[in-house]
Parts: sequence; C-alpha cells; structure tokens
Amino acid sequence: MRNRSPWHRLARSALPLAVAVAVVQTLGSHAVERVQVTAERLGRLPLDWRGYVLLLIGPLAIAVRRRFPVPALLATLAATWAYLLLDFPYGPVFVSPVVMLFWVVVSGHRLAAWLSGGTTFLFFVVYSTWLIPEPQGWFHHTAVAAFLLLTLTVAEFSRARRGRQVERERVEAEEARRQASEERLSMAQELHDVLAHNISLIHVQASTALHLIDDHPEQARTALATIKQASKDVLTEMRGVLSVLRDGAPRSPTAGMDRLDDLVQHSGLRVTVTIDGDVRPLPAGVNRAGYRIVQESLTNITRHAPGSRVALRVTYGPRELAILVEDDGTGAAKAVPGLGGGNGIPGMRERAAALGGSLTAGPRPEGGFRVAATLPLPAEEAK
Repeated sequence: MRNRSPWHRLARSALPLAVAVAVVQTLGSHAVERVQVTAERLGRLPLDWRGYVLLLIGPLAIAVRRRFPVPALLATLAATWAYLLLDFPYGPVFVSPVVMLFWVVVSGHRLAAWLSGGTTFLFFVVYSTWLIPEPQGWFHHTAVAAFLLLTLTVAEFSRARRGRQVERERVEAEEARRQASEERLSMAQELHDVLAHNISLIHVQASTALHLIDDHPEQARTALATIKQASKDVLTEMRGVLSVLRDGAPRSPTAGMDRLDDLVQHSGLRVTVTIDGDVRPLPAGVNRAGYRIVQESLTNITRHAPGSRVALRVTYGPRELAILVEDDGTGAAKAVPGLGGGNGIPGMRERAAALGGSLTAGPRPEGGFRVAATLPLPAEEAK
C-alpha cells in the first residue's frame, strides 16, 4: 500500500464538507438571484464570474482549515464582505463564515475567532446602515450580534466538551498503561519466585545426587526424584503464569495457601507445619502473597541451610493472616556455593507492603533464621 501524503489525507478528510458548502452556496445563491435582482429596493445585481469565484473561496478555505485555520477564516470573511460590497444577491453566502468561526474556536484559536466575529459585526453595522438602498436599524444589528454570539458560544461549548473528552481519554489511557505496568511487574515477580524456588531446589538436589551417587546410590535416587518433581512443578507454574499473555488460554489454579502441603512435600526440607485459627478462603492477593512468602522462605533455607529443621506456623486471625517460618540453622554448613544472594527478602517485603502488611526477616538469637509476615484481611473477611 502506498503512503499517502499529509496533503492528500488533509484534502480527503475536509473535502466532503467543502463540497457540500460549495453546492449550497452556489446553487442557493443562483436560486434567489432572479427574485432579488427584480426587487429594485434591494439593489442586488446578477451573479457573474466574480460572484461565483467569491462563493467558492469560502469552501476552498474550509478544505484547508485544519492546516491554516486563522488564514482560512480571514480569507472566508474577506470573500464574504467583497461579495456583499459588489451587491450580489443575498443567500447562503453566510454558510462559510459560520462554519469557519465555529471551527477556529474549536481548534483553539479563540481570540482570533472572537476578534473576527466582532469585526464582522462592525462590518454589518456599517454596511446595513450606509451602503444599501434601505438602511437597517438596531433591530437588525441586534439580530446579527445575537447570531454571531450564538455561533461563538456553541463553538466554545463544543470546544470545552471536546477538551473534557480528550482529558478523560488521556486519563483512561494513562491508567491502562499503569495497570499494564503493574501486571508486568507482578508477572515478573511471580516468575522470579517460581524459578528461584524450583531452580534452587534442583541445584541443591543435583549437588547432593552427585555427592552420593557412588557411595549411596539409593539416596542419590531420592534426590533425582526430587529434581524430576521440581522441574515438573516449575513448568506447570510457569505455564500458569504465562498463560495470561494469551487471550482465552486455560489458566492453571493460582498458587495459594491451599497448596502449602504440596509446597512443603517437594521442598526437600524437614518442615513441621502448624495451622492456628479457622482455615477459610482468603482474598486472591493475600492468598497468593502468603504462598509466595512461604515459598521464598523455604527457597532461602534450601540455598543457605539445606539440612536444617524448619517450623512453619500459619495463623488465621480475625483481621490478619500471620506467617512464621523458622529454621534451626543446623544445615548452614551444607550450603551449596554458587547460588547467589538474590532479591528474595526485599521481594517478600514488597509483597507484604503492597497489601498493607509487614514482614521482618533476620537471624534468631538461638541460631537459624526467622521470617515473620502479617497480611491484613479486608473487613468482609474479618468475621
């Protein structure tokens, strides 16, 4: 497809209105010509080539009004005044000035439009008082002023309405971009948690398998089985997270607190789980954040203290969900080098803070590490 020039697009968008005005002005003026020419008191003359040229200047100005709004308005008014001063018949010659005054206001050139409207009023006062056979009085002048004011006022109203609409669309577009950015950030965080947990587990178990494969092949087999399950889990969770990028794609259940048993079972750690309070459905944000905090805590233990005993306590309170993950630190000597520090704890804090909660993490006085999170529950959940 060939690229269209700006002038071609401009002409195409403005041409229908310009043609319509040209037809109305030329045919309408021709239609009233005979009646007005024969009325001697009006002092009108038949149309000639000059009159038709002047009738077409307004429509031509309308065709280029988007690129040259103020010059187009001035050309239209000048042609209209010249048409009247040459004593051609009255008629729809005034359509072009009305269209151009309206457009110039809407396009933002308000001062030029109002000054042009005022100048036009003065022209009509002078013209209809001293330059025609039957001078007009203040009733005629008031009617002209009222018509000009009505045209400019309607244009101002349309301009304000368009401005509000443009602002509303801008705000909606900005909000859509903000939500899209937040969704991308949330997806990136989900992928980080999924990959960090499972790859850390795979790395640790692979190191264990390599260490035991010669002397304790059965224990190595267990480590390899854990690697197989972890790789399956990471693929399943990644499909669940990435499916949101495909419209209509089936989505896997979002990771939540109801999957803690599977998470603990495949963590490769000795975890004791304690649940306090009445277990109940949680809001989606709290449900997902709670699961990811537990997952990241277990990931950190897998990285830095893989042989430690872990105590996980989840408390369903009336107005908050409390999570406590502690390890005794006995496996710190078995930490596998090369896993890096990551962004786990800051990421957990961000999750909790995003929901209005809090998270603390640090060494325990008696050894090991503790992660404690509190996630508030909304009023409808606090019953």
